[in-house]
Amino acid sequence: MKILSFRQFIKGLGRNKGYMLSAALLFIVGIGAGALWADDLQRLLLSQLDGLKAVSQSLEESDNVELSFFTFIFLNNAIKAVIVMLLGAFFGLAPLGFLLLNGMVLGFVVEVSHRQGQDLAVLIFKGLLPHGIIELPAIVIVCGYGLKFGGLVVSSLFNLGEGKRERLSARWEQGMKEMLGAAVWIVILLFVAAIIESTLTYHLLR
Repeated sequence: MKILSFRQFIKGLGRNKGYMLSAALLFIVGIGAGALWADDLQRLLLSQLDGLKAVSQSLEESDNVELSFFTFIFLNNAIKAVIVMLLGAFFGLAPLGFLLLNGMVLGFVVEVSHRQGQDLAVLIFKGLLPHGIIELPAIVIVCGYGLKFGGLVVSSLFNLGEGKRERLSARWEQGMKEMLGAAVWIVILLFVAAIIESTLTYHLLR
């Protein structure tokens, strides 16, 4: 199908670059907030990180550790990505919060690691970059489309004239096609990122 082609996916990113740049900016703001307010956010974010640590320890005890990590990482990321995009219909609040929260977690982890004297180059180049070079842009893209979904909903509420409805209908049709194609490619990208994280990143950090 044409709407599922990679070329159409890339063209869609260009047509929606404003949403993508907004999503990237929100993520960067989240990273900055997590680093600057690490002490204030410690209780909130440590509870999430403790939950991930418990899951990680459980996966370490499985018969096939790499496969267990891959399955958990891929399903967790892919399901969240699709849900966040769909929940963007509620005025874009879900992708906005998702970007800020994930950015804060990343900024918090880097800041705390720095305070503890850990080598940030090791953390970034071994722990984040191998899979993050795919995973982080995928998160930004899916949230960008979630913000667009919210924008379409808001436009529908305020554009009620006859001519406006026709133009809005065309925007909805184009937007739904773009989001469908993006969802497919985001899942593929997260599949690749999960393979890298559960193999290369896992062994580099060990």
